[in-house]
Amino acid sequence: MVRLNSMIERTGKSVWLAIGLLLLCGVAVADYITGSELSLSLFYLIPIAVFSLTVNATAGVAMAFISAAIWLFIELVTTEEIISFVHLWNTIIRLGFFLLPALLLRAVERESMLARTDFMTGAINNRYFNELLQREIDRSNRYARPFTVAFIDLDNFKTINDTFGHTFGDTVLQTIADYMKKNLRKTDLVARVGGDEFAILLPETDEAAARIAISSLLRKISDDAGIRRWPVTFSVGVLTMNAPSISVDKILSIVDKLMYHVKNNGKNNIKYATYNNT
Repeated sequence: MVRLNSMIERTGKSVWLAIGLLLLCGVAVADYITGSELSLSLFYLIPIAVFSLTVNATAGVAMAFISAAIWLFIELVTTEEIISFVHLWNTIIRLGFFLLPALLLRAVERESMLARTDFMTGAINNRYFNELLQREIDRSNRYARPFTVAFIDLDNFKTINDTFGHTFGDTVLQTIADYMKKNLRKTDLVARVGGDEFAILLPETDEAAARIAISSLLRKISDDAGIRRWPVTFSVGVLTMNAPSISVDKILSIVDKLMYHVKNNGKNNIKYATYNNT
């Protein structure tokens, strides 16, 4: 799934949209030329699948309705008959046939999303974060572009749970996750990687840009926590990678040590580092 998403992103959804429309036009023309004697219903599933996989499942459903309408139009034109109950019935049956793959892919898309997402905060989960980090490593090696990974640990979070209860603690985690997502770029990724730990992936971000982004983010989160009177601070480790030939585990180990260096030296601070190939 990650490789498919990567291919779609590289090509661009607008290109796939054009491909899907061209396929639909091709099937419709072939259906018109062959007439009602030869059914090409099966081939309408191709553009429906393209839309479902490359745009989204909702687009696939819309394409199913459009395909059914096109089939009805061609049926009426080629047979020169007036629309009847039989035509409507056959159209409904074919619509159901066209909807099956779109709805199936929509269900798969939903299950895939749930498998990638932390159910409580809505951030991506640890496993999916590691997959995306590997993709970023590969991209960095190919294009020689830097990226940055940050680990954020909520200091004294156990005190919040013990004092106010786990429900309140869950609210704190949800609010902080939402705040981070809203105050980062759309291309940046926020993951919950532990009970009170978050990870951030900043694509194409060098150390100078990372310092600006992370310090600004932590200042805003800290100010918001202060306004809410939450007794929580943040220990942060930030590692910038320059075209690394390095494993995901090694990156996570380094940035984890940076974060724990902060926790063991007074907490509520940020430690930056850069990894360069030698």
